[in-house]
Amino acid sequence: MKNLKIGDLCASLPIVQGGMGVGISLSGLASAVAREGGIGVISAAGLGLIYKKFSNNFREASIEGLKQELRKAREATKGIVGVNVMVALTNFADMVRTAINEKADIIFSGAGLPLNLPSFLPEGAKTKLAPIVSSARAAKLICRKWWEEYRYLPDAVVVEGPKAGGHLGFKREQIDDEHYALETILPEVVDEIRHVEQEHGKKIPVIAAGGIYTGEDIYRIMELGADGVQMGTRFVTTEECDADPAFKECYLKADRDDIEIIQSPVGLPGRAIHTPFLDRVREGLMRPRSCPFDCIRTCDMVHSPYCIMLALYNAFKGHMERGYAFAGANGWRTDKILSVKKLIEELKHEYDEFSIREKLFGHK
Repeated sequence: MKNLKIGDLCASLPIVQGGMGVGISLSGLASAVAREGGIGVISAAGLGLIYKKFSNNFREASIEGLKQELRKAREATKGIVGVNVMVALTNFADMVRTAINEKADIIFSGAGLPLNLPSFLPEGAKTKLAPIVSSARAAKLICRKWWEEYRYLPDAVVVEGPKAGGHLGFKREQIDDEHYALETILPEVVDEIRHVEQEHGKKIPVIAAGGIYTGEDIYRIMELGADGVQMGTRFVTTEECDADPAFKECYLKADRDDIEIIQSPVGLPGRAIHTPFLDRVREGLMRPRSCPFDCIRTCDMVHSPYCIMLALYNAFKGHMERGYAFAGANGWRTDKILSVKKLIEELKHEYDEFSIREKLFGHK
């Protein structure tokens, strides 16, 4: 595998570990990936719940939680560690500022268009900014807005296809439409970003995400023009993943039919592993009586079928009867728990093996 350069950052592997919340990718997983040469990512979502002992105020606890997680990651590795901050979070600005103040290497931001992300970057800051998009149109809009308003361009762009886990940047009817498949939208985003590069003389790597599971997948998607890949689901069933063992067991027990599309209170469709909790949601039994966190801008408590923050936090803690696990389309394929080191060795072996076959026998 080739390396992945994002400005003055250089990962020896072109692999970004996807930011997964609530609590699935914290300092434990992120530092483990970074130690192996990839880019580890801490999820900023729900840290106020995980660190509630520091403050009863969700936003204050979230800030302290992100500080703690970044510092723990820094103690564990000298590799590249980033933060994923969803645009939909009400404490988006707090989390971005905290990540920059704590000198996170890179911020990845999706679940909405992060049109004002560069506004938080003070002069001299070295934190890189990478929006997550699902179309060339979105990539073009962000590049134009950032340049017009801040004279700043993305340091990298993640293009996420509809096979990803968690919240999806697609309408429900687009998820299974081949016109929106990663293999279709990736070349379009690459083409758009290459035009921006030529116009401004800045290299902007494109990172592909959504349904990438094996070393062969990595090879194939990079042949379509990606400079790197983002993988979330594959890192859940690792020893270093920060989730409770019961959360990981949910992946191990899942069959293909257990992976389903749900409607999230965030207002987006999402992909998750079926649990009885989701049955109770459909029966209208999990409607919240109050909103204790005010965590999502687009969540309307009056019409929300459940509290997504509590559901994801419960799952992170292993209480699967009171929550559920987000997962990519290939989540059902996991059958064992590996160390991050062993997983990356497998991915590299699969990549090299397929690369050799391609060179010897060509495309079939």
